Amino acid sequence: MSKIFEITHRDVAARLGKLVLENELSIPAIIQLNKKDSSIVDSGSLWKRTALPVDAEKIVIHPHKSLPLYTREEIIKEFQEEVKTASNFAHTGAVIHPFASQYPASDLYVLGAAKQLENRARELVDSIIRLKENTRADSLVYAPALATPENLSMLVYLGVDIADETLPIIKGYQDIYLTNSGEYHVDRLHEFPCSCSVCLTNTPAELLEMPKKERAELLSSHNCLNLAGELRAVREHIRAGHLREYVERQCRARPWLTAAVRLVDAQYGFLEKRTPVFRASTLYANTSESLNRVEIRRFAQRVVERYTAPELDTLVLLPCSAKKPYSISLSHQKFINALGKYRKFVHEVIITSPMGVVPRELELMYPAAHYDTPVTGHWDLEERAWVGGCLRSYLDKNKYKNIIAHVHGAYREICESVESELGLEFIYTADEGVTQNTSLDKLRNTVSELEHTKKRGTENANLDVIRASADYQFGCGAGNMLVTDDANVRAPYPKFQLFAGKQQLATLIPQYGTIALTVEGGMRLRDYPFYKVKIGDFTPHSSILAPGVLDADPQIRPNDEVIVEGEKFFGVGRALMSGWEMKECGKGVAVELRHSKKIDK
Repeated sequence: MSKIFEITHRDVAARLGKLVLENELSIPAIIQLNKKDSSIVDSGSLWKRTALPVDAEKIVIHPHKSLPLYTREEIIKEFQEEVKTASNFAHTGAVIHPFASQYPASDLYVLGAAKQLENRARELVDSIIRLKENTRADSLVYAPALATPENLSMLVYLGVDIADETLPIIKGYQDIYLTNSGEYHVDRLHEFPCSCSVCLTNTPAELLEMPKKERAELLSSHNCLNLAGELRAVREHIRAGHLREYVERQCRARPWLTAAVRLVDAQYGFLEKRTPVFRASTLYANTSESLNRVEIRRFAQRVVERYTAPELDTLVLLPCSAKKPYSISLSHQKFINALGKYRKFVHEVIITSPMGVVPRELELMYPAAHYDTPVTGHWDLEERAWVGGCLRSYLDKNKYKNIIAHVHGAYREICESVESELGLEFIYTADEGVTQNTSLDKLRNTVSELEHTKKRGTENANLDVIRASADYQFGCGAGNMLVTDDANVRAPYPKFQLFAGKQQLATLIPQYGTIALTVEGGMRLRDYPFYKVKIGDFTPHSSILAPGVLDADPQIRPNDEVIVEGEKFFGVGRALMSGWEMKECGKGVAVELRHSKKIDK
């Protein structure tokens, strides 16, 4: 449990934070180990058996051996056994070979042979994930001699906290000019695409006429300035919650970086446990890799696993709209008007890429109402397979007597494919465009002619929104525990407030589609086993720090609604870190409390 590193922002595996030693260091950081005032000290090589420096205000990297990437396993194990953490040091660092299987307790882990992982996407991704999964949540990862402006965002996205200027300096002495979109030999440039002090006062031709040493120093200076500028950009993207979008752009600079994105996406569990349940920013699904984003896959998974459709005979499948939530769009207003009084007999589900299927009750839930994607009218095979798979899984779980597909074009082709696979019979009502009057009339007439044995009124439909949101957030069954027979909805959509008599139980937050509990609402879920944080015998006020957490549900993710219980305390609030982090971190706010009260056990 670290007392020197506090994480302040999270964006998947990337973190912003403060490393408090002799000098405060903002993480992610670029360091220079050879500087006297560096907060991190390298003890040197074990081959030389150098003496360890003693400094309580610094992280001391223990003596280590340099081993090539492809070293025999028995040699790696023997080497790791020599890496000991001495008890007389307050803060320690350990050099870990990328293929190591043993991880001594340490504040900082230095990825050995990191430079050799360049252009080796699989080894890079696997080694970092293995290191992160087998060490404390608040330990730091340092990848020396690997960072360049073009790959820094990818390294930080994977979980690297610290880099250095070694490679940019080396590139400068090789007459290589670095940018965040690639590297160039200076003799092939006609002008510099940069406005740093080096590039504003020199041209490529002038640099080539300089002595080698002077030219190398200037190029190294530019490369380091460019790396520092890229670090600032990465930090801002983490704060804004847009690092993934930035990485998807940056990875196009090199094939191995694109491969790294795809490989880390295949490690869904590693990314999901570090990804917030919602963000304040729009999710931009601009590339094929966007289909594999945690937020999208998590939504589709929860719709299948946690959502249960209302008991109605008829399903109406509708296309998505550019405006969100869908129900306020012009096209969906036309659909709603066409259904008219028969809307109470049908259940509406929206088909969309990249979200898959979105039940009407969850159209506010992040990211269903918070994404944007390029619209060309053309769906590639990957999109069709993904959306078709989501629809197939949904219909496998939720059964209907009648299925109306008011869709056209690629939407209809997907429905026809699923219809054939499942042996179902769909009724298609949009022979032309879905908003054409003839199609809307056919939708209205088809619904009116079907036999309906079940219906739900407006109040029940509103309660279903709260019930579905609770199930989505907490798991199956939570909705029924919260929304009981005495519950009713007040306030207009989308600012629903759930009451039982005069007691308010929850509020629907329209910005994210989530529900925020009151203490009374939390008490209804008191016997529900999930999304709980257990604290010691103390009474917190506005927030709960990680050291005060005794136990936390490992399902908890940043921004989840959680229930907090102590010896004589009960509260509800929003998690600011994952449940597994709460138990491992030595600093930072774990839960931001909203409501609380003292209780008697």
